[in-house]
Amino acid sequence: MGTRHASADDLASVGFSVLRCALATNILWIGALKFKQYEVENDEPLVTSSPLFAPFRRKLGAQKLNRLIGVTEIAVGSLIAAKPLAPTASAIGSFGAVGMFLTTLSFLVTTPQARQEGQGILSLSLLGQFVLKDTVLLGAALLTAADSLRAARSR
Repeated sequence: MGTRHASADDLASVGFSVLRCALATNILWIGALKFKQYEVENDEPLVTSSPLFAPFRRKLGAQKLNRLIGVTEIAVGSLIAAKPLAPTASAIGSFGAVGMFLTTLSFLVTTPQARQEGQGILSLSLLGQFVLKDTVLLGAALLTAADSLRAARSR
């Protein structure tokens, strides 16, 4: 029995490591892309229809807003990756990612282009499908936050 638990614990440990690396990589990469013009254009329907982002879009312009989002994502991704050196900072980064993904998921409601026109609210467009994957990333951020908090307490 002990061997079975040890291998399950080992598998969970490897899974958390893969999850953390994948989450950090996704956020860092997407953050870096925010500096590309095509990404500024891709984000336009999301930010212009969002009650949270539209005022920032009007004040900063599309490019500066995307760069601000990119810098934020790079900081969050870096903090998540910092768990071996700074588990508390990593937990903060994970909670930042939770906030990020809750915000992006709100685009499903605020962005008309997230739904397939004339097909009802549950029929997602490609944009809506792209945003929906953030539910998985939200779960990953919650798990990495818990893992980082456990590591910080054991220090």
